[in-house]
Amino acid sequence: MITAHDFPSAHVADQAGDSLAMVALGMDDTSEILLEEMILHCRSVARGAKTAFIVGDLPMGSYEISPEQALGSAIKMVKEGRVHAIKLEGGAEMVPAISKITTAGIPVLAHIGLTPQRQNALGGFRVQGKSTSGALRLLADAVAVQEAGAFAVVLEAVPAEVATLVTKKLRIPTIGIGAGNGCSGQVLVQVDMSGNFPPGRFLPKFVKKYGDVWSEAKRAIEQYRAEVKDRSYPAPEHTYPMPKEAYAEFERVVEGQLVGDPSPRAGA
Repeated sequence: MITAHDFPSAHVADQAGDSLAMVALGMDDTSEILLEEMILHCRSVARGAKTAFIVGDLPMGSYEISPEQALGSAIKMVKEGRVHAIKLEGGAEMVPAISKITTAGIPVLAHIGLTPQRQNALGGFRVQGKSTSGALRLLADAVAVQEAGAFAVVLEAVPAEVATLVTKKLRIPTIGIGAGNGCSGQVLVQVDMSGNFPPGRFLPKFVKKYGDVWSEAKRAIEQYRAEVKDRSYPAPEHTYPMPKEAYAEFERVVEGQLVGDPSPRAGA
């Protein structure tokens, strides 16, 4: 599983076989994005991904008030955002919302452990489930969202051993992010794993940089700028030809205008 935030990123992910607010819109944290903004990006992703199963993330404030609000937001995401399923953060406390949404026929991907929308209540981006009591709470949350109807659950920033055991205890798949390789699957933010960010940017420990898109894009733009300035671009192969006779006539007419002929006529 991989994140995609717009048509190009969805298209390349689809061909190759959530953190929208922070990595694509430059926001300080994921709680800032609005439902309408998420829907806009989901529609863009849906145009680029023709074969993938698309999960849209419900933003903070669009599902916590009541199960009815959660269902309404989920319906909007599916109908207007053109996603196939929705994701929401939270464990046992989200059971009524998950149950409401899944009963209406919309698949739900749950998300427990480090829940970025709630990172202020967690003391920041901290690993969850490191103590025995914390690990037991994580397992209880995982079982709760499973019984509420979630088709899978994201485990974020939890010890690998805990995630592996939780995965064994569930009937539904787990999707790990910073949770070791014992999960059923993995998810990474495409911008992070492809290296599409400037040097020096902080990356979580669990991110592996598989490419250097930023440097390549920067190199290409710098070369383009240089070639425009020295006029090596556009070269003849990038231009559209004109028959020499037609250009000679055009030039004669234009030059005639420049020397004061008020109404030059071709062929005169």
